[in-house]
Amino acid sequence: MMGNSIAKVAAVDFGIQWAAWAVAAFFQTEKFYDLTGSLTYISLTLLSLQSNKSLHTRQKVNSSMVLAWAARLGLYLFSRVLHDGKDSRFDKVRHRPGIFLVYWTIQGVWVLSTLLPVLIVNQKKDNRPVNQQDYLGWGLWGLGFLMEVLADYQKSQFRSDPSNAGKFISSGLWSISRHPNYFGEILMWLGIYVSSRSTFQGWEHVGVVSPIFLTYLLTRLSGIPLLEAAGMKRWGTDPAYLAYIRNTACLVPFIW
Repeated sequence: MMGNSIAKVAAVDFGIQWAAWAVAAFFQTEKFYDLTGSLTYISLTLLSLQSNKSLHTRQKVNSSMVLAWAARLGLYLFSRVLHDGKDSRFDKVRHRPGIFLVYWTIQGVWVLSTLLPVLIVNQKKDNRPVNQQDYLGWGLWGLGFLMEVLADYQKSQFRSDPSNAGKFISSGLWSISRHPNYFGEILMWLGIYVSSRSTFQGWEHVGVVSPIFLTYLLTRLSGIPLLEAAGMKRWGTDPAYLAYIRNTACLVPFIW
């Protein structure tokens, strides 16, 4: 029963991505890529709750955290790409439909994989009482959410100052991590997994793929590698930037 429900959610997930890709490929634009991802998170979370007439506390809290994160990040990234006019990650692929489709498909995998713990919990009719593991998970999520919001705010403020045009940010949270927003995001999904895990049995422990895949994606594929390469291309001859790279943790604050 649960497997059928997750299969239904997966079908909706990839249906949204591929339909959005068709529109994006036709207009050769990536401007609504991140917004589509956020709306998919929201849609799938709400869809996973439909089978339950009464919701348990864990289902309400974990789902609310996903909805808050997705709405905030989606609007932030959409407004940023509208302001910048483009997303440089797609410079080499927006005019190549086949490769462009891979990016949208990866987003579908990303959404389904990270959301898996919430999908599993939301299908349960009888959840265990809230316990210390839930509070630990929710605490991690709160810390991560605060870090991501603050990091994004600090970077937006930095970039909005004309005197910082062409410069890199190394203040605030960015002075202790070169990617504090990503660290915050990893903490959030780790927190959701920690809370959800207290109800897992048997095959449901596959939900551990959520924080693992997200961390791999951000540190090895689409996140940090692309930004680090772009940074070196832009400021690689600047001694101040090279010193920043040497003296600032890449992801986890204060840990190289």
